Amino acid sequence: MWPLSAEELPNIQATRDCARTDDEVTPSSVRSRVIEELTLNAWPPLEVLLFDGWVLSFSNGYTRRANSIHPLYPSCLPLAEKIATCEAIYAARGRQATFKVTSSPEHAELDAVLHRLGYATAGATSVQTAELASGALVADDSVAFATAVNDRWLGDFNRLTGVPAELQPSERKLLEKIGPPHCFASLVVEDRTVAVGLAVCERGYVGLFDIVVEDAARNRGIGRRVCASLLGWGQRQGGTTAYLAVLADNGPALRLYGRLGFEEIYTYWYRHKPGAE
Repeated sequence: MWPLSAEELPNIQATRDCARTDDEVTPSSVRSRVIEELTLNAWPPLEVLLFDGWVLSFSNGYTRRANSIHPLYPSCLPLAEKIATCEAIYAARGRQATFKVTSSPEHAELDAVLHRLGYATAGATSVQTAELASGALVADDSVAFATAVNDRWLGDFNRLTGVPAELQPSERKLLEKIGPPHCFASLVVEDRTVAVGLAVCERGYVGLFDIVVEDAARNRGIGRRVCASLLGWGQRQGGTTAYLAVLADNGPALRLYGRLGFEEIYTYWYRHKPGAE
């Protein structure tokens, strides 16, 4: 089943009528695909396999996003065959296949098939964008920037989020692999880092990632200061549109991003076999 043999390649060419035509690609689906591409570049898996329009990512278990299947582009092979092949590829690595499915219409059939195969849903997430104002965002002198991940930022992030020690080597490799211009932010209060964040700029978009505020420092506007500072950095890199992903049940974060002007453009969720997250 994997890899495809030379004899099977002509059959793939013959099934190109399975792929969507240009008329079926809507502006909203094109934009969601752009954001998904940007996110993969900003949060690069340690290893990627390409399979008939799908991106299979592997990062030794660090984050679900970097260890899942991203069905980004039109496909030709039958869905059942593709799903079975993905299951076999992940099983060979000792992992269960997890699919990242968006609310774009072209993912509806995949989502339905996975449901019939017993895949459960998890991690419902809202993807949001905001247009950056024409005026420059005011810099916050209390927010420190670094253009490469360092021991202090990583230590603070792991302390604030509780990343298990066994995943930290893969975490560091992933962050060191980021290619587009990026910036790590820290906000220190009384010699203690109380918030961190990451921004990545590409193609005029500024992505916000890893925005974390210490529990004891919440509800004091600190998260807003970190986000605004990172957006200002992105604006200085030529960014005009910001994007982020936030769990749909994270009320405080949704309120913060709403105050910053973010609005939902699509959603995504993960499909996995029960007990295999």
